[in-house]
Amino acid sequence: MKLTYEDKVEMYRLWKEDHYSSIRLATLFKCDRTSVTYIVKLIDIHGISVVQKKKNREYSAEFKEEAIRRVLIQHESIKQVSLSLAIPSKGTLSLWIKSYIENGYNVIEKKRGRYGQKESAEDRIRSRITEADTGASEAEYETFDRERILKKIRRLNFGKGKARAEEVAQAITELRQELKCSLRFILATINGIPDIPHMTRSDYYYTINKIDKDEKNQELIEKIKSIYAEHKKRYGYRRISLELVRRGYNVNHKKVQRLMQKYELRGITPRAKYKSYKGDFNGTVKNLLLNKVIDTEKHKTYYTRNFATTDVNQKWTTDVSEFHIAAGKLYLSPILDMHNAEIVSFNISKSPNFIQTTDMLKKAFQKHQKLEGLIFHSDQGWQYQMFEYHSMLRERGIIQSMSRKGNCYDNSIMENFFGKMKNEMFYGHEYEFNTLDELKDAMEKYIHYYNNDRIQKKLKGRTPCEVRNSALE
Repeated sequence: MKLTYEDKVEMYRLWKEDHYSSIRLATLFKCDRTSVTYIVKLIDIHGISVVQKKKNREYSAEFKEEAIRRVLIQHESIKQVSLSLAIPSKGTLSLWIKSYIENGYNVIEKKRGRYGQKESAEDRIRSRITEADTGASEAEYETFDRERILKKIRRLNFGKGKARAEEVAQAITELRQELKCSLRFILATINGIPDIPHMTRSDYYYTINKIDKDEKNQELIEKIKSIYAEHKKRYGYRRISLELVRRGYNVNHKKVQRLMQKYELRGITPRAKYKSYKGDFNGTVKNLLLNKVIDTEKHKTYYTRNFATTDVNQKWTTDVSEFHIAAGKLYLSPILDMHNAEIVSFNISKSPNFIQTTDMLKKAFQKHQKLEGLIFHSDQGWQYQMFEYHSMLRERGIIQSMSRKGNCYDNSIMENFFGKMKNEMFYGHEYEFNTLDELKDAMEKYIHYYNNDRIQKKLKGRTPCEVRNSALE
């Protein structure tokens, strides 16, 4: 498919701004991958004007000869020379070299006008016949073609395992277009070397004519892309599989994973944390989420963490995390219910002070009145060692629990939430927030989305609020 100027501009925009891969762009614009990489690199080096179609674009004999000499004598790659000289098409220099060898290592300038073109074509045919009689130029010409074929096919195995049949067939098709060689010549060249991928004529035609097995999955692919975009790249294949089930699609998660890999749809993944530990200055309490295990066979005693619950409002956890942008810092202090991973209440402040902690508690106590026997877990941060904090929990009949010193895994459920939140709405977007108010608004919207819209695998494809509602019913 011949690309227009508009196609090339759009291709470069998708590569530069939306980070589309060359494989994805090749599929989108129905061209080979090497053409995509050449076009985007050419525009990146010389600007968008380099791909504008110019009427009667001509190159002097000196220009062509210099380019050819750089390839044949200085052993630079054709692609490297073409890019440095701003040649719009990746195959142009290959044709110059081919013509140069065919014409006895002479650059033939194309004559202008209809009669000039006809005469030039006849001259080329005559010179080709003359060289065929001598045999020398033809042999050198075939040697050049063989080297180019072997170089391209060998590259398929570079840095990975055995090349797939589709990759070999695509490379052969590109070589046929680039070198104007017969299929028989290319197959004879590659099948004569033992350490490179081989292919028979029938396998080649079978592979290039094979129907894409995902053509029947177009509706599913579009639905996956829609869910992926709707949740702002926050869902991996597991949650997208669950969301598809919710929407009435009976599909295996492995199929979803394969399709997402094919179209390079990846969920955002885990980074640094604010630490509030300042030493033991007002007494700590026991970690109530540990189970003591005595191994009589190995004569060892160790502890396992117990985050299990049977209902809401049995175990809560809290912590403080920092969000840092150019305009300043914000601190988030939430309470999370371990049963359904719901954010019960939260406070966002410019300073991690004790007022933030008490405000968070008051909001939670207003929503839930009966909390006797609730285990409220935290790390050993200074806020949770305050006498007033102990008193507020005792008044409600809440039992306080703390992680062991220097053991972040004891509060891993809270750390896990912070990791999800930052990966899905903060990391990579820090410079999109010009003010702290914009950041605060985005944080509040995310927590609402997390509680009400974001399904979780461990909740069997439900949201935290759906689990709470079903538990209360």
